[in-house]
Amino acid sequence: MTAEELKERIKKFGIRILKMSDHLPKNHSAQVISKQIARSGSSAGSNYRAACRSKSSRDFINKLKIVEEELDETEYWLIVIEEMGFLSKDQLKELKKEVDELLSIIVKSLVTAKNNQRLQTRKK
Repeated sequence: MTAEELKERIKKFGIRILKMSDHLPKNHSAQVISKQIARSGSSAGSNYRAACRSKSSRDFINKLKIVEEELDETEYWLIVIEEMGFLSKDQLKELKKEVDELLSIIVKSLVTAKNNQRLQTRKK
């Protein structure tokens, strides 16, 4: 998967999270969670774009760690939404699958970037 394809995939995921958050109940606890997941789910895409524009490998790794953290937080909120009964397991199935796949891609990218950074450091 290219960086451009991943940008698009993460953006679409963020949009899906925002749309899902609009369907949460209007009670206080659901709205608190709605705001949290809307922030974390949508910021993963903007932070990945920032990582792609990083100035150095160290900067890229740091920004990619932020993407990982935002996706992990989004996964957490999806679990809470399900456990609170705000949406059903079936309603969340595809979002949970996608966040898991995106996390896996980002973690693998981090491992590769760190290995490349080590190789560059050794060559100097």
